[in-house]
Amino acid sequence: MAKLTKRDIVVAISNQTGMVQHQVFDVVQRTLDHITDSLANNVAVELRNFGVFQPRLTKPRVGRNPNEPGSSFVIPSRATVKFKPGKIMRQRVEKLSRELKDASERKAAASTSPPAGE
Repeated sequence: MAKLTKRDIVVAISNQTGMVQHQVFDVVQRTLDHITDSLANNVAVELRNFGVFQPRLTKPRVGRNPNEPGSSFVIPSRATVKFKPGKIMRQRVEKLSRELKDASERKAAASTSPPAGE
């Protein structure tokens, strides 16, 4: 499965706008740095039609070592980032999930049917 990298984003924006890739990279990097700084300062980041990033604290929980069944230890709470997708992103991804589900059902149906000629 392919993935989108920061470099891919920079190249695409550069091609669409005609800006120099170095300038686009600087803008993208500054945007990501500003988002990271805001989250590190416990400030939520809301990008309309994309989603909301919120810093949150996980609860402490009990962990167990599978190699030592009798031992358990406490995993301390830590700060993480929660992402809630926006309406447009959620709708587009739901459309993809329907397409992937239909494709997997077609593939399963094709693999269970006997080959032609038998």
